[in-house]
Amino acid sequence: MAPHSTSPPPQTTSASAPPHIEPSFPLSNSSLSYWHRTTRAFKYLNANSTVSVPSSSPIVIIGSGLSGALTAFSLITTHSVTASDILILEAREAVSGASGRNAGHVRPDAFRGFTGYASLHGSEQALKIIANEKLVFERVDAFVKEHGVQCDFHPTTTFDVCLTEEFAKYEKEAYDAFVQAGGDVGHVKFWQGEEARRRTRVEGTVAAYEWPAGSSHPAKLCQWLLKTVVEQGAKLWTHCPALELKDTAGRKWAVSTPRGVVTADKVVHCTNGYSAALLPQLKSFVTPNKAQAHALVPQHGYTGDQVLESTMSLRYSMHHFYSLIQRQGDGTLVLGVSRANPELSQSTKAQVVSFDDGSFNSEVADDALRRFKIIFPQTESEKQRHGEGLDHAWTGVIGMTPDSVPLVGPIDELPGQYICAGFNGHGMARIWTCAPGLARLMQGGQWEETGLPECFQYTAERLSRTAQKRQKPSVW
Repeated sequence: MAPHSTSPPPQTTSASAPPHIEPSFPLSNSSLSYWHRTTRAFKYLNANSTVSVPSSSPIVIIGSGLSGALTAFSLITTHSVTASDILILEAREAVSGASGRNAGHVRPDAFRGFTGYASLHGSEQALKIIANEKLVFERVDAFVKEHGVQCDFHPTTTFDVCLTEEFAKYEKEAYDAFVQAGGDVGHVKFWQGEEARRRTRVEGTVAAYEWPAGSSHPAKLCQWLLKTVVEQGAKLWTHCPALELKDTAGRKWAVSTPRGVVTADKVVHCTNGYSAALLPQLKSFVTPNKAQAHALVPQHGYTGDQVLESTMSLRYSMHHFYSLIQRQGDGTLVLGVSRANPELSQSTKAQVVSFDDGSFNSEVADDALRRFKIIFPQTESEKQRHGEGLDHAWTGVIGMTPDSVPLVGPIDELPGQYICAGFNGHGMARIWTCAPGLARLMQGGQWEETGLPECFQYTAERLSRTAQKRQKPSVW
């Protein structure tokens, strides 16, 4: 999951293919996110960072983010796979990718994406996609409570805040289309005018929709999963990227790393935006998008009993938006931004297709802070004290697909290889069903048993069909 997870609905276009960029492995000079900075004492952060890999492992999972960690957890706890049969390879330190770089949302789409998904996959699949995201939030909530996971999880509500009449109109049309198709909106509340402004505390609110959602410390959540599987016997090798996969005799795969070759019966790609580095057939299908988030120390008006309870997506238009959570423990505000802001320069917008998560863009940061003061004008009137304001900015790489849904399942043309990737900046609203679903498929289950929308399934035909349409992904 990425610096923000408040995604717009997908859109179909035949204007051009996605911008071309050569596949890449994770870059070594990645920055630290707010979440990384506050979990430097994680015991397995650099596990086995100098040790040669085992010569063999029945299962190799590439990637230690939420999809990789939860796949391992599901295999062990649900399907009784022997933990020591699992090896997790991570190119950098544990949870160094998108799962440790998002903006802290656990935010399902309640209806807004329906029309876009329907245009790509049909109404039936679109309804399933929205329903699946609601289910994911419920499962994360239940999981954290059942296991007592200390990840600052805060079940609350979220607002889609319409800051223009034009976007309010679009949102209403999406809502109406979803309802007409039979979508469930029993959990969605609608506010407008003065009531919307009072509830959101955003003076420019035209209308707002509210539904259950949450926030978390994503790195702590993922680290809990990793710690659990490692202490049950699974192996974690950090700073050890998988560089090449070769077929060997006996239907096994030789996975080359800088510290040796490990032979595996099954290989799982949980590499999201980096998937094409090892799967060249995804070169034009999974596009890396660089997103940016900011941690702010709040001023007086957002401290104490004035801390924001709900999370928000603050929208001027489909692709000009800001996401916001406020952490209930320390009050930190986490502000995510879109890159389609009309006030940004063309050169800055062009930088969105990138594998560079080692730096942030100062123009984007300046815009985020300026816009925050416009949306919440009371902060402008307060004199900012030393220690308040922008504390940190960071970036992360989102894995975009041209049909706006993830890739899950066996890679049939490569028997023994599987994938759980391409979350389009919405990993926290999808992984908690996708990873357990993949684990079931790995153990011989059928797609129907996963409960996932059929359009999530990896097939060579899906790649070919989408390439022929020359769709391009939405830009978050």
